[in-house]
Amino acid sequence: MLIDLHTHTYPKSDDSFVSADELVDAARLCGLDGICLTEHDDFWPPDAARELTRRHGILVLPGAEINTDAGHVLVFGLDQYKFGMHKPAFLREEANRHGAVLVAAHPYRRRFLADPGQDRAARSEMLHRALDDEMLRLFDAVETRNGRGKESENLFSEDLREGLCLPGTGGSDTHYRHQMGTAATLFERRIASLDDLVAELKAGRMRAVDRPVPAATSGRGG
Repeated sequence: MLIDLHTHTYPKSDDSFVSADELVDAARLCGLDGICLTEHDDFWPPDAARELTRRHGILVLPGAEINTDAGHVLVFGLDQYKFGMHKPAFLREEANRHGAVLVAAHPYRRRFLADPGQDRAARSEMLHRALDDEMLRLFDAVETRNGRGKESENLFSEDLREGLCLPGTGGSDTHYRHQMGTAATLFERRIASLDDLVAELKAGRMRAVDRPVPAATSGRGG
């Protein structure tokens, strides 16, 4: 199954310019099998996600993108934000308590600079510094294909994933309708629920896919 694990809608994410219905419709037109709604520090109620699934005929699952001291983290298996989740150790404890999964989102941010990164020695230094970050050891997977990331940034994330010996995921990080379909995660097994998603992420039975299908081009650009 091909699922976009990283999307944002308005008004739950105030930097997004696409509604939930527009987003889900774009995902369906792109040929995706499902999407996860991962708003900034906010969770969709399961009932609302199920209603979007019923209305559009494509799997919609709730998650969140939490802003932490170690960067942004995609969370699957929790249902509400708690004060303290900005601390990675606290977020990890909450995930363990509820059987949830944590994915490092666009981990190249704050760790990789494109211009000096063109120099092999400078890039190697940035990678080793990132691998020494104990915070990254708290996560279950690494987003290696971000639809809004440059190729050099996503390649850095892939090298980081390999160094951490973690599975990789992909997501469009959609904020506009036309961004849908630029990256996703290909799962080996069928996923029909949030529990299925969490189980497959923990098992690592997936891989990141870059530009799996032509993106939906209608809607606002930017």
